[in-house]
Amino acid sequence: MCEELGDEQMMFDYIEEAGDTGLCLVFGEGNPGCSEKEIGYIKKMIALSAGELEPKLERLVSMEGSSMNPELKKWLLQRKKILKNLIKGASAGSEEL
Repeated sequence: MCEELGDEQMMFDYIEEAGDTGLCLVFGEGNPGCSEKEIGYIKKMIALSAGELEPKLERLVSMEGSSMNPELKKWLLQRKKILKNLIKGASAGSEEL
């Protein structure tokens, strides 16, 4: 393990942030890789349309530069990834119509 990234969790966090990706599968059976908190957020947001999700994503993006503790920043990034996936899925679903 390299010294810059420290422990394994820091490495995963860096890869997820830099690659704008995540281990949480929004549309996977049982949401593999997602924490209980993420699953609760997915359940809350999955019923919304892409048009309803986009303002929520924009609000999170606008908050990114704000001063916050590391846990809040991590949760902000997790929600952002979830919303991006839900918007992609909602857009793909509407194109099939």
